Amino acid sequence: MKRIGLALFLAAMAVSFTLPQTRNVSAQDEPVRVVATFSILADIVDQVGGDHVDITTLVTPNMDAHSFEPSPDQIVGLTDASLIFEIGIDFEPWLERMVDAARPDADRVVVSEGVAVRSAGEDHDDAHDEDDHDENEHEEEQHEEEEHDDDDHHHGPNDPHIWTNPLNVVIMVENITAALVAVDPAHQADYEANAAAYTGELEALDQWIVEQVETIPPDARKLVTSHDTFGYFADRYGFEIIGTPLGTSTAASDPSAADIAELIEAIKSTGVPAIFTENVINPDLMEQLAENAGVELAPSLYTDALGEPGTPGDSYLGLMRFNTETIVAALTS
Repeated sequence: MKRIGLALFLAAMAVSFTLPQTRNVSAQDEPVRVVATFSILADIVDQVGGDHVDITTLVTPNMDAHSFEPSPDQIVGLTDASLIFEIGIDFEPWLERMVDAARPDADRVVVSEGVAVRSAGEDHDDAHDEDDHDENEHEEEQHEEEEHDDDDHHHGPNDPHIWTNPLNVVIMVENITAALVAVDPAHQADYEANAAAYTGELEALDQWIVEQVETIPPDARKLVTSHDTFGYFADRYGFEIIGTPLGTSTAASDPSAADIAELIEAIKSTGVPAIFTENVINPDLMEQLAENAGVELAPSLYTDALGEPGTPGDSYLGLMRFNTETIVAALTS
């Protein structure tokens, strides 16, 4: 009996020391597992979520979301998430295929809800003659089936690059905050405080960009970039998009010789002093275009992805400042 009593006593002591160390962690104490489709969006989600979120980024820094091919592990990883944050507006056509394969329980949050969406290429579509459109219509119909097969790498009729206007990001932050509060109401105060602080930074960034752009003569506010990613930026800050060798998606087919010749003529006739390549695109095409047009190729801009850690573009605020400074310097030199 003494031995049994001693055994029970030791077992009780072991439990008393063990329980505090192996307690079950409540869902409120664990970070919310979320997926962000690409690096810029992941950074914005992180500003709101802070320590309360664990973010998986599908398309990482310097990677091109237009040509992204998800891995099997990334597809399976969707099943662990509570939320999937996406731009929508056909920016991530490959996401639908991932969700169909993984069938996660996660809620999908389209952060562009409430943003005034512009049509793709609306600044310079009028430059193409109606006759040219009619002449190419038959050829487009011939390629319709091939383009349909490649839908995962092409956008729809609207421009998805909403983040190039910081005031659009303010709306994105509101959507992100509401989604996080819905799944983790215990940390509502933290999410809302983070969102308010970040919104203040975004509004200050917007005003800073306005001041920087004012140093560029109005007739010099003209942009030529690798692909059509600066429409919202141009609308907000008074730039004219002269043209791009690629369309709204970097995955568009290579431009024809006639398209390049037309763009070179536009560069020369408008007096553009510099053109811009991007961190997600091979610069060879823009280097050749600059040489043929006799203009400067400015340092690469951060467009559809963050830069690597430690670079000027390793955050959304950083990339917008770098892009603005680079554009101002190139167009005022």
